[in-house]
Amino acid sequence: MNPAFQFNQYLLKRQVFALAGKFRFFDPSNRLVLYSEQKMFKIREDIRVYSDESKTQEVLMIKARQIIDFSAAYDVVDSATGQKVGALRRKGLASILRDEWEILDVGDNVIGKLFEDSMGMALLRRFLSNLIPQNYDITLGTNRVADLKQNFNPFTYELNLDFSMDIGRLLDRRMGLAAGILLAAVEGRQG
Repeated sequence: MNPAFQFNQYLLKRQVFALAGKFRFFDPSNRLVLYSEQKMFKIREDIRVYSDESKTQEVLMIKARQIIDFSAAYDVVDSATGQKVGALRRKGLASILRDEWEILDVGDNVIGKLFEDSMGMALLRRFLSNLIPQNYDITLGTNRVADLKQNFNPFTYELNLDFSMDIGRLLDRRMGLAAGILLAAVEGRQG
């Protein structure tokens, strides 16, 4: 597996002024470890993740299964092996009031969920101000394995991904990073 997937903490930054979504992942030492961009003019979401901005080595692919993303499922594929790692499926109706996703294994069985921290804060964000930073948890069964917390910054999107509570490494970091990109790309369009 690519060494970029070894860290317990990442900072995701979404480029503000770009036609297509561009995302950079930084390690705890603030070194760029992954670069991603959405393909422009695609009917279905198609996001590629590379080892750096030169885009010479693709390491991960995130592709929507269908065109409409209300309850879309996104396959996460390791580009080096061509193997599906799992999938993330947005819970459409549930996400109207509070963002919610299911984490699926390679056989599309639900193994966990990604959800916005609290219903009250989610409602405040939607109806009063989108300046309130979002906070998400990832759970596998009853285990909380990740915390994804948006930094407060009205001018740019930054998301801290913290997997340090996942001592047993239950969550494949590739799935966690794909979740971060999807939050920045798909949920970010709501703001």
